[in-house]
Amino acid sequence: MNNRKKVPMRKCVASQELKPKKELIRIVRSKEGEVSIDPTGKKSGRGTYLARNKESILLAKKKNILARHLEVAIDDSLYDELLQLVETENNSTHE
Repeated sequence: MNNRKKVPMRKCVASQELKPKKELIRIVRSKEGEVSIDPTGKKSGRGTYLARNKESILLAKKKNILARHLEVAIDDSLYDELLQLVETENNSTHE
């Protein structure tokens, strides 16, 4: 028998890399059209995943990738929030 647990994989919409779900940031659009970061991965709505690095976030912003995947206009403040989240995580792992 195979005792290893299956790791859920998701694709980053910016880099197109397949990574374990836990290594990605989920962005979700609710039925009301509100877009937010979903740290738990359990919010209901249409979700998309981004790698936890600055390059992927900036690429998604430049090419308007999140707006296409979530089918709604994305405010720049969401990208700022994502960049801040990634920087905070990087600072806590380097200390």
